[in-house]
Formats: sequence, C-alpha cells, structure tokens
Amino acid sequence: MADPKGFLNHGREVAESRPVEERTKDWNEVYVPGSLLPIISKQAGRCMDCGIPFCHNGCPLGNLIPEWNDYAYRGDWAAASERLHATNNFPEFTGRLCPAPCESACVLGINQPPVTIKNVEVSIIDKAWENGDVAPRIPERLSGRTVAVIGSGPAGLAAAQQLTRAGHTVAVYERADRVGGLLRYGIPEFKMEKRHINRRIEQMRAEGTRFRTGVEIGRDLRATDLKKRYDAIVIAAGSTTARDLPVPGRELKGVHQAMEYLPLANKVQEGDYVVSPISAEGKHVVVIGGGDTGADCVGTAHRQGAASVTQLEIMARPNDERHPVDQPWPTFPILYKVTSAHEEGGERIYSASTTHFEGDEDGNVQWLHLAEVEFVDGRPVPKPGSERRIPAQLVTLAMGFTGTDRENGLVDQFGLELDERGNIARDADFQTNVPGVFVAGDAGRGQSLIVWAIAEGRSAARGVDRHLMGAGDLPAPIRPTDRALTA
Repeated sequence: MADPKGFLNHGREVAESRPVEERTKDWNEVYVPGSLLPIISKQAGRCMDCGIPFCHNGCPLGNLIPEWNDYAYRGDWAAASERLHATNNFPEFTGRLCPAPCESACVLGINQPPVTIKNVEVSIIDKAWENGDVAPRIPERLSGRTVAVIGSGPAGLAAAQQLTRAGHTVAVYERADRVGGLLRYGIPEFKMEKRHINRRIEQMRAEGTRFRTGVEIGRDLRATDLKKRYDAIVIAAGSTTARDLPVPGRELKGVHQAMEYLPLANKVQEGDYVVSPISAEGKHVVVIGGGDTGADCVGTAHRQGAASVTQLEIMARPNDERHPVDQPWPTFPILYKVTSAHEEGGERIYSASTTHFEGDEDGNVQWLHLAEVEFVDGRPVPKPGSERRIPAQLVTLAMGFTGTDRENGLVDQFGLELDERGNIARDADFQTNVPGVFVAGDAGRGQSLIVWAIAEGRSAARGVDRHLMGAGDLPAPIRPTDRALTA
C-alpha cells in the first residue's frame, strides 16, 4: 500500500493547464510541462489498497494500477515503469488520450473524487523516458515466421510489437504517408504531440518491426497477393467509414467530415502545408457531434482563428454527476464533460438536430438550420416552432463511424465475413473466417477507445502466435466478445 491515510489527507489534484490565451496561439500540449511531478506522489498515495481493485475491471488492459501507484508514491520510477509496461505497450498514449474508465471504477470514487490514475500513468512513463528506462526489447531468437499488420493505429502497433518481441518477422502496412493511424492524423497536436509516437516507432524499428507507409491494401497491393507473402495477417485498419448527414445542402462547399478536416491541420504541424487547405480562420464554424472528435474539431478551430465555434449534439445535456441508479458505480458514466477545447470558448447546443444547410450563390455553405428535438420511443422528434438558423461557413461532421472501409477492396478481396454491425467477424482467437487472417481493434470491435484498441492488439497477437507456433505465452487481456461494463 502507498500511504494508508493518503485518501484521507489529500484531495484530488490534476495537471495544471496553460492559460487559454497562451495555448490557443500554438499547437503544443495544453498542460504546463512538469506541473504533475510535484503533486504526483501525494496523488498516487491516495490509492487506498481497497482489497478488490475495481480499476482493474474498468481497464480492459488489466493495468496493475495499485502496484504502480505504490511505486510512484515511493519515487521508484524504474519499478513503476516495469509494472506499467507489463500490461500496456504505450502508456504515454493512453495517459494522454484515454477517458480513463479506470477512474470511473476506482473504489475511492464511490464517495470521493477518484485517484488521478491517468495523471500518475503519464507521469511514470514520461519519467521513464527521461531516465532512459524505456529500451528496445529485441527477441533472443527468430521464429522464421512472417506476419503482416494492416494499419498502424494503436491496435496495429500493439499487435506488431507483441509479435516482433515473440520472434516473428513483422511488417506494418500503413496507407498514409506516416506511421500512427488516427494517433497521427486524427488526434490534434495539442492533445498529444507527435514526438511521443515518433520515439515509440524508433523503439519498434530497433526491435525489428518494419514499416511500409503509403501502401493501401486492396488498392496499391491486392489482399490476395499479401496473403501469399506472409504466414499470417492482422487487419487493424480501424472503423473509418464516417457516419454522414443526408440533409438538403450537404453537397455545399465547406461541409466536411471531421476526418477530412483534422488530418490537414496535423499535416501543417508536420510541415506539409503552411496553411491548412480547410481552415477555420475568420469563419463561423459549426461542429456537429458532441463526442471527443467533435471537441478536437472545436480546439482546432480555435487555433486556426475561427470567428465563432458552435458544437451541436442531438442528445440532451448529460448530468454533471453520476446518477446512482441509471449509471451506478463502477460503470463508465456519461457525464457533462468540459475538455480543454471547451475551456477555450465556443457555444454548445444540446437536443438539436440539423434540418438543412443554406448556401450562397457560389455554392458555399452560409447557414445551418436546426430544430430542438425531444425523444419519443427512442427517436428524436423536432419540436414544432423551434427551428432557427445559425451562421456556418465551415461545418465539420463528427458523428462517429459505422464500420471498416469497404471501398478499397480489402474486405472483398480477402473474402471476409462481417457481423450484424458491419464489423469484420472473428472467432475466440481473433481469427476471421479466412485461416491465418486475424482482426484487431475497431475493424472488428467497432468504434471504441484507445485502451480497448491496445488490448485488442495484444490479444490478437496471442491468437496469431498460437496459430503460427501451436502454443504461446503472449498475454490476452480480453476476449473478442468482452465489452465495457454498463448499467
């Protein structure tokens, strides 16, 4: 146990954010560098040795949270890093991007603010990099077996690293020009600076993983040809088919999917553009969708100098606190969340549905018409007389994703079966209906969290290892059918 009275003597403190007027003028991470270290020992000491740590249940990776909290409290950063990496390949990603279902399941959270697990995690891994405790783990011997991983998001990277360390020769194929998937081009720089991805890729290269960028399986290379080259394949291509909004005016210029808008802003930070081809500068921006991707669009628009930013959500405004009956502990509750992007300004409108877009004589969007809605039998119904219009010169659609890409031919060329939700079907070992072809991450699970993606990659790697070798000891934290605990 860390501090037996830590949760009694110390309240919850989180990372300090830089002032809004400062951080919206750059693309650096929003937190004050080094602000966590002075408080993290006390925060880790709030972990209460609860006997049955439900944080393990909240985290699909099964992170050994009480153990590394104890080491962080004592300042044993090397031991804390070892325990952290025992279950998580990329804690610097999850420590910055995961919404922390582990904290929602924290036992202390029953009647107090929970332990700042996410902040402790990112402090440990940042300190590990600083101290040189993160080194390549090169396999002692090679198996002689080859594996192709399609996609370099968190699921693909986790699967590739696990299989490389097991001695297999692994090549990761990425259709973009850089490795990282949505970590690279979907997550804004102010949420996670891409240097964190870059040094992990260098670690993986040193371990033996090979990367092939600018190659889209199905278009640039047929899936059948890939299968002939490798002993096994892991599809970790994500759930990239964006949900659209089929309303009048959708075809107007200035209405874009979020994943058309966000990657271009990231490419500016990579040096590919001086100014984004889709910029919010001087424009009235409307973001349709109230989730994390929508918040990313809000923060990006602020930094590009938008005249105004409005975010629409069709659902009602969530509660500020957990409802003890509808969302009881230790489930992951849906609560009203103020992200760093929302702190920076803009308006949020709930219970609103877009009816149509209005443009000018040149076909550019100028107005968005919306109506207030109420739910009847689970379906949104517009309230009579509630329609109004708001200025909209740039609209981003951030309404989630409906399945893996079917247009590039990957699914059909492999002959893969899909489940009822449009995801690639798999068995208990994460293997598809095609022998030797496995699937991990959102392509098989559907749109989910980064922590589930890494858990999927690790678990699929075990299935591949057993398929290639007949046996194996790689860990598998989840089954394909596992889901987050809900009420």
